[in-house]
Amino acid sequence: MAESTDRTSNRSGSAQSDNVLAPGSGADSEYLRKLLDSIPALVASLNPNWEVEFVNQSLLSYLGKPLEELKDWKNSGVVHPHDLETAIASVAKADRTGEAFNMEVRCRRHDDSFHWFQIHAVPFRSSDGLIERWNVQMVDIEDRKHTEHALESRERDLRIAIDTMPVLAWSANPDGTADFFNEHFLTYTGLSSELAAGWGWTSALHPDDRAPLAAYWQTLVAEGHEGEFEARMRRFDGAYRYLLFRANPLRDDDGRIVKWFGTNTDINDRKEAEEQLRRSEAFLAEAQHLTRIGRFSWCVATGEIRWSEELYSMFDFEPGATITFDLIASRCHPDDLSYLSDMHYRASQAMRDLEYEHRVIMSDGRVKYLHLIAHAREDAGETLEYIGAAQDVTQRRLGEEALAKARQELANVTRATSLGVLTASIAHEVNQPLAGIITNASTCLRMLDGTPPNVDGARETARRTIRDGNRAAAVIARLRSLFGQKKIVAGPINLSEVAQEVISMSASELHGRRVSLQQELADDLPLIQADRIQLQQVILNLLRNAADAIEGVTDRPRAIRITTARDGAHVYLAVRDAGIGLDPLLGETIFEAFNTTKPNGMGIGLSVSRSIITAHHGLIWGEQNDGPGATFTFSLPIQPPTEDTMNA
Repeated sequence: MAESTDRTSNRSGSAQSDNVLAPGSGADSEYLRKLLDSIPALVASLNPNWEVEFVNQSLLSYLGKPLEELKDWKNSGVVHPHDLETAIASVAKADRTGEAFNMEVRCRRHDDSFHWFQIHAVPFRSSDGLIERWNVQMVDIEDRKHTEHALESRERDLRIAIDTMPVLAWSANPDGTADFFNEHFLTYTGLSSELAAGWGWTSALHPDDRAPLAAYWQTLVAEGHEGEFEARMRRFDGAYRYLLFRANPLRDDDGRIVKWFGTNTDINDRKEAEEQLRRSEAFLAEAQHLTRIGRFSWCVATGEIRWSEELYSMFDFEPGATITFDLIASRCHPDDLSYLSDMHYRASQAMRDLEYEHRVIMSDGRVKYLHLIAHAREDAGETLEYIGAAQDVTQRRLGEEALAKARQELANVTRATSLGVLTASIAHEVNQPLAGIITNASTCLRMLDGTPPNVDGARETARRTIRDGNRAAAVIARLRSLFGQKKIVAGPINLSEVAQEVISMSASELHGRRVSLQQELADDLPLIQADRIQLQQVILNLLRNAADAIEGVTDRPRAIRITTARDGAHVYLAVRDAGIGLDPLLGETIFEAFNTTKPNGMGIGLSVSRSIITAHHGLIWGEQNDGPGATFTFSLPIQPPTEDTMNA
């Protein structure tokens, strides 16, 4: 206490206990003054006008100012300028209400540093209830303020960390009702904190997952253990994505749950990858079973060959038999034995990859086509080994031969049909001018046989004869076709199946021309009555025209899409390409015979196609796409044609 007094005296020259005014007078007052000076608390007393009358020695030493300077506390510089208005307002309110009050303000210490204080003022009243003075206690709360600031800073940093975490974080009350969601959660779901609070967050769950997740969460809350659950939640853009929900309880010292904390992690990409992997594995297993692929390994240094069961079956060898090159050669077709010596040579050169297609002859004389591939690897001891597989491709080879034969037959049908249509077109067009020539010649003879002969009339009739002769010549030159109908061999067919047959026949050709074929074939089309071969001819012609249209395309995918579907009482087939498109000036002339935009085209294909579709009481048309290319479509009635309409 003496040190505080000396330090104060050195600063103010008058801040001594003798200058302190204690309330009242006499021995009791002196005792009270000494008592207040001796306590470590900072206390003061103010009169009803809020002037300082008494300050104990502890407060004088702390402030470093004499009582005279402290009386007018508003102008003494003790209260921080930024807090002075708050202090004056609190005093004014207490003056009006006469009620005790607390306030927190900063006060200047003797070393000119400001500390936070909590000031508690209580009124002292006389027997008649009038306020005689205000007793004030000041508590230095600077350390508490620093602690609060540090806590606020830590909470702010923690909130920032939680909000920036790449997961959806949340917390819930012991009963499971949510009370906090981080910013990432709210941004992801598009919910506000008010809408998500409580059980509101469940509104973002997928309808099929809402009840199971809610039931699981209630079970966790009831049993009080951690858990996780996968469910779909709606993202801000309306898309439902799989999330992994994790929850952990926070317990107090007595083991009671005081809080739940959890995270939601978007695992949709992982789920899709897992599903894709599962499908791929299932597809691979099924493909290996269906394609009968056999696996093998060949250690070049030791000559050891190991086969899978599928390969034993493929060669018709006893399972477990020791495989040697001599045994393999016993099954090889004599014309293909050279591949074995080539394998040895390539292996001696340590070539990385081997690939062969060869034939084997079974014990019953059957011939199989095998496709073999192998890749070299070296183990830790640098021993060269080939790991490979052999596939029975007999059905594929036979299918290719059958396909080539079918394509040739279809081409022959196309040529024959085109020739028939061409003949009908020529006969129809030429018959009209020939009939005119005969009529004009007869008229000319009658005019010359008259008495007297009508020379002028005969001359005019001769000119008409010449005109009709020229017309016949022009018809032969341009060969415009007005196709007639012909009887077709109709039967019940599925348009999608017919299209699939043509696609199979055309796949190799389209692949060779670097054309991608996409198909959207309806699998529930009703049957129609039609000639299968003629419809194949139409579809094949449309596919080839589409491939020709994108022949020179280099700035976009060379793609064709073929579609079948039902439209009311009709089924239709459309072939869409991304080629050069249609000239709008051509219109329906593209279906006229010998009208072609191809440099080497005959102009017969679309004309033949329209003839066939018309004979089936259908329609065919072409139209420009919104983007590049064109689409050609034909539709056929579902109602089977009658015998009369088929012969029309």
